[in-house]
Amino acid sequence: MAQLTTGPDGRQRCHWVHQTTDFIPYHDDEWGWPVTDDRHLFEKLCLESFQSGLSWRTILAKRENFRSAFENFDLHKVAKFTDADRTRLLNDAGIIRHKGKIDAVINNAARAEELIVETGTLAAYVWSWEPSEDELGAPQSMTTSPSAIAMAKDLKKRGWKFVGPTTVFAFMQSMGLLNDHAEGCHIRDAVTRARAALKRPQTALDNT
Repeated sequence: MAQLTTGPDGRQRCHWVHQTTDFIPYHDDEWGWPVTDDRHLFEKLCLESFQSGLSWRTILAKRENFRSAFENFDLHKVAKFTDADRTRLLNDAGIIRHKGKIDAVINNAARAEELIVETGTLAAYVWSWEPSEDELGAPQSMTTSPSAIAMAKDLKKRGWKFVGPTTVFAFMQSMGLLNDHAEGCHIRDAVTRARAALKRPQTALDNT
């Protein structure tokens, strides 16, 4: 069972929140709540890619810098980035200056545009990989899942970069494709209700 920690307000939260008080609003207001907005989904895929080999604390501290550097993760704008933009990003001390990851974000923006042509929205594609309950273990007991492995494999086939199974699973956790809040966490039940009430996005093919 995932451990809990008691916050300064006396509420029980997932144990990872104890690392820094900066995690409390992220945990309470963002992590695990279901998201169907393409911009937000693309941003999180990018930031999870940047996190590879680093801590989320590092990425969260630089998130506003990332948003400024990458046009608020408007995927259509990022897909048009030029070599001059790459140079600008590599010289931006406010973000993670990793050439491979920067190139991956620009590449993945173009690949996301291709997905949108096919499925109608990025959200429709992402939510088509929502894990089933029977493939999940106890909260926070897994670092990947069959659906995350399958989605990562499909993205790789489509030409995406820096989106391996662990990265995709972390993305699924944070974007509410599963509820991985610990049992007893004060947010868990509210997230369960939000997921139950969510209207899953349909692909363009579903509407024909």
